[in-house]
Amino acid sequence: MHKLRLLLGICLLGISCAQAAIDPGLLRPLAADDSDTRIAAILALVEAAPEEAQPVLQAMAGDSLAVAGERVVVLGAGGRVFDAASNRELTPPPAGIETIGINNRVRRELASALAALRLFSAEREVRWQAAQEVNQNVDAKMLPLLDRALAAEKDPKIRARLQLAHAQASLGSTDAAVRLAAVKTLGESSDPRVRQLLLPLTEKQGDTWVEADSAVRAAAGTSIRSIEQRLAWADNLGRAFTGLSLGSILLLAALGLAITYGVMGVINMAHGELLMVGAYSAWAMQSVFRAHLPGALDWYLLAAIPVGFLSAALVGVLMERIVIRHLYGRPLETLLATWGISLFLMQVARTLFGAQNVEVANPSWMAGGIELLPNLMLPWNRIIIVAFSIAVLVAMWAILNLSRLGMFVRAVTQNRPMAGCVGVPTGRVDTLAFGLGAGIAGLGGVALSQIANVGPDMGQGYIVDSFMVVVLGGVGQLAGAVWA
Repeated sequence: MHKLRLLLGICLLGISCAQAAIDPGLLRPLAADDSDTRIAAILALVEAAPEEAQPVLQAMAGDSLAVAGERVVVLGAGGRVFDAASNRELTPPPAGIETIGINNRVRRELASALAALRLFSAEREVRWQAAQEVNQNVDAKMLPLLDRALAAEKDPKIRARLQLAHAQASLGSTDAAVRLAAVKTLGESSDPRVRQLLLPLTEKQGDTWVEADSAVRAAAGTSIRSIEQRLAWADNLGRAFTGLSLGSILLLAALGLAITYGVMGVINMAHGELLMVGAYSAWAMQSVFRAHLPGALDWYLLAAIPVGFLSAALVGVLMERIVIRHLYGRPLETLLATWGISLFLMQVARTLFGAQNVEVANPSWMAGGIELLPNLMLPWNRIIIVAFSIAVLVAMWAILNLSRLGMFVRAVTQNRPMAGCVGVPTGRVDTLAFGLGAGIAGLGGVALSQIANVGPDMGQGYIVDSFMVVVLGGVGQLAGAVWA
């Protein structure tokens, strides 16, 4: 289908566009027997007639370029044939047409040439993609085209890419001054490939240096160290951001535990399974949207947020009303009971969803990321998780400090008997507080489903860390849990 669209596009281009004729002498070497001649012809065609060359090279890449006697032709849809030099349809089609086959080496050069031609596109995004492709495969033969592209390009980001490509191509120059300037330019890059490109310049082959000029060798060493420093900085920043996003999920789990353990004094060993409930809620909403609302599948995660909160909160309320309510003041029995509940919840998940992990896909608006450096990408899913955790933290602070429920929770925390004496329904407050803590853990599970595997045992890896956060932050101190 892609090939058909390409052929149709070439046909339409040939019919609707009046282009200047290409010198047939530039086209005939494209059908030569050896690859070197073909590659030289591609570069000569690009340099001599860049605008006219693009449809011809696209046809060659799509296996639609052929020869008919001494004429090079483009094969169109429906058996139509166009003269590659003039772009005019040949009627009747000539006899003896033979398709020009290309090998992988020629195909790579074609891809580079087409990318170089796209450097002159009117669309900024097309030029940016072309500049990135050119950086992957550039040599000294492309220098004239890069010079023209640099002279025409105004976008600073694209110019920086083109300058790097120009410097890479200039490393093969016979002029030491040109090589020195190229090495210094490459030293401003943060691309790991550039470091690998410069390393041979500081090495020996036998008793002789690969780079004969000592000034170029010294500059190459300086550039390599500069690149390595930037790469190390970017690597550390990437690790810190990954830790921050995982810490954000741990914060959601710890905030829920800070209420049930820090405020109420309940050791809930099933808290990790509340994360699992939230994660499976995200999977369930994804399945519902995929089956009944496929056009709105990208928005399943927004529906999963309240569902995950309410599902985990309901499980938490049932735990508190049925089991934990009868074990207040008995920490060992509470620990054993909640551990048993965690095993029960994991077995329920295995029975309902299977023992294998289930797939939860990121919505399209969470795909990709922000590229700060060539080796540093901040994924959108982790950025959104950090922002989501901050939003939940603010909402929880508002509930505990600005709402009637929050006032009751703080009163029961400070002095349960006195709170009961002044009319605070301590039993109901315990249930609601436990449900709130469980619901926040469910939100953590929804977030976790976007970056981790969703399975029956997923909560086991977070319960110990959550307890450590609460204890290190200070039992009963929600702000301490945040700082920890």
